[in-house]
Amino acid sequence: MKALMHRHRALCERAVDPLEIAAGLEAHGVTDRTAARFRHRDVFSLAEEMYARVPRDGDTPPYPSNPHPPAPPVRVAWVVLTLLPGALCAATVAGLRLTDGRPRLIAAVVGSLAVTLALRAALRRGPLSAATRTTGTWTCWLIGYALLGDGLLRAAVAGGPDGLPDGTADGPWPVTVAPVLALALACAPAAGSAHLLAVRARRKLTVSRGLADFSASARPLLFGTVALFMCALTALVALTGAVLAEPAAHPQALTLGALLLLARLLTVHGHTHAPTLVLTVAATVEAAALATVFAGRLPGCDLLAVPVEALVAACGPAGVPTTACGIGALTLLVHANRRLTRASAHAPTEQPR
Repeated sequence: MKALMHRHRALCERAVDPLEIAAGLEAHGVTDRTAARFRHRDVFSLAEEMYARVPRDGDTPPYPSNPHPPAPPVRVAWVVLTLLPGALCAATVAGLRLTDGRPRLIAAVVGSLAVTLALRAALRRGPLSAATRTTGTWTCWLIGYALLGDGLLRAAVAGGPDGLPDGTADGPWPVTVAPVLALALACAPAAGSAHLLAVRARRKLTVSRGLADFSASARPLLFGTVALFMCALTALVALTGAVLAEPAAHPQALTLGALLLLARLLTVHGHTHAPTLVLTVAATVEAAALATVFAGRLPGCDLLAVPVEALVAACGPAGVPTTACGIGALTLLVHANRRLTRASAHAPTEQPR
């Protein structure tokens, strides 16, 4: 026990209650089986003894007197930053609709760059920021596919495309703008959902009497947060489709939105491996679908395109991204149900700036 206390002395000295020590022990791989070796029934019981035995300056109560601590303030800076990608994307779409020829190309390039920079800034501050930097290459591919992929796949199956995209839904390579605009506008609801999850989870961590108690209360919070975001995204997809007079593309947008939200929540709370892997697989599946259709045009390679052509015939071009992102989102939801309902995922950290 002395060796364990010495190893985690810093954690015990700064902890305000035993559950905070339990969360830290859990994050370091200490399980109930480990606690049994120290003659304790579980990690929380072990944490209570460590909390009691480590000396502190002054008398700190084992549980805070206020069971509902005030939520950290919502910073105006990150609220503005999360609204910026949607605003710039809407301006870019307006520029594409009001211009033609070279000005339209300039508007597309400048607008894409501006939205990318705004999204990058939104992910660096506030509830969506993460201590670990991860590559956004696959995320950019998934969003780019939502914009151009369905049109390219439809044209490829029909024998095209006969030209480059011209920024419209009626060209030789149709562009689907509505779901991408909805996803950009959904950056603000995503940040709000992440903030809600962090605040509520920290509050439940404060009042819980054990790790199992916290997990039981955190699970409906996680699913409720995801459901709240999905409702907001559904409304935004319907709104953008109606305003732009385009098909709403609910399956593609909703599955991609769920995938990106869950990947970001896991990343924010320190679990980066699974999101990176799932995003990579989803993007690879979409790229492989396009590649097999074009490869099927080579002599003797007709069979390569059969699976994708059959899926397109049954579900339309939306079947590919919906399947890839839907399976990825379900995988991350199961993983989040295991990881984000643990106390160690919500251990106190520096508040978002």
